[in-house]
Amino acid sequence: MVQLLLAAMLLQTDYQAEGLKALEAQKYEDAARNFAKAVEEFPDDYGVRFHLALSLSLLNKDAEAIPVYKKVLELKPGLYQAELNLGILLMRQKDAAGALPYLSAAVEAKPTESRPNYYLAEARLATGDFAKAEAAYRAADPKSAAVMSGLARALVKQGKLAEAAPYFRQAAETDPAYRDQLLELAGLYEQAKQFDDAIAIYEKFPDNPAVREHLGSLMLQNGRAADAVPSLEQAVAKSPTAANHYALAAAYLRSKKPEKAEPQLVEALKLEPKNLELRLTYGRLLRDQGVKDKNKYFAAANEFLRAVQTKPDSLEAWRELTGMLMVTENYQQSLAALDKIKLLGEETPGQVYFRALCYDHLKLHKQAVESYDKFLEMSKDQHPDEEFKARQRSRIIKHELNKK
Repeated sequence: MVQLLLAAMLLQTDYQAEGLKALEAQKYEDAARNFAKAVEEFPDDYGVRFHLALSLSLLNKDAEAIPVYKKVLELKPGLYQAELNLGILLMRQKDAAGALPYLSAAVEAKPTESRPNYYLAEARLATGDFAKAEAAYRAADPKSAAVMSGLARALVKQGKLAEAAPYFRQAAETDPAYRDQLLELAGLYEQAKQFDDAIAIYEKFPDNPAVREHLGSLMLQNGRAADAVPSLEQAVAKSPTAANHYALAAAYLRSKKPEKAEPQLVEALKLEPKNLELRLTYGRLLRDQGVKDKNKYFAAANEFLRAVQTKPDSLEAWRELTGMLMVTENYQQSLAALDKIKLLGEETPGQVYFRALCYDHLKLHKQAVESYDKFLEMSKDQHPDEEFKARQRSRIIKHELNKK
């Protein structure tokens, strides 16, 4: 009988030993299974539970590992590695507030260790305690790119952009994985209206189409149209969207190259024919070219007509259309456009003067006099040249009407 009992004991599986073997062999499913059985045999053994929690965490089963680590700390309060691991898992679960006490205890146990300080800094940053986060980052490994990046973000949150910038740069130099964080720094420079600093960073990303596009637009907004052209040309080549065509056209226009802008606007309008801003810009380009080629005035009028058809309540479009109708001497249509503008709630002295000119050219003398006189009442020395002409025409027309 004694021999049989001894044989049965020898045949029993040592689940803890098997779990450790599996853990060392990185067979985490086997490890977790063996440690779970070992916990059933030795429920008060904190070491077994610790290894079970570790196995579960290595399987990314954080939600299962967390309560096991908490039980470990009930059995063995102050166990450094359990506090650290539990804090890290809670951080992975986006529970920074829950992680704080465990990470604080881990740092208290080993204040010079980088890892607990780093995760404590991350937890403090996530909970908005930026000054204490900064202190914890400074206590962590100063050569770590992750630490430098975190320290930069903690400083930014305290409004210390100038102090943070070198850490963003050092992180990018230390580890290429952090290079894109320079774009975060560039965005912060933009928010601070330090556009030259932002541009200098964006120029370091020549192979990123989105960055090249933004760089061109930023240069354009800051009066560097000629500098913007190469970036925007590259953006159009890689991503010929309406927005990119339009931005490149704007850069050409501001660089005094309207002949290059026109085809870009044409392409943009093919992609977005109902884009009012595009339509108005193209119409104005044609209008400006009308000084040398009168036919362009008619083309511009057609573009502005399409603009009002796209957005019938756009005062801007109706104003532009009215101007071109006047230039092309379409007086009846000009009156209709002026009526529409008035219906939309606007009537300026200049528009009343246009109305007077239309009536005058159409030989509607009574209406012309009324409009000239109304213009003179409204203008009051704002438009001296037109006021002089209006007085002369009003006087002449009134004289002619009195003769009848």
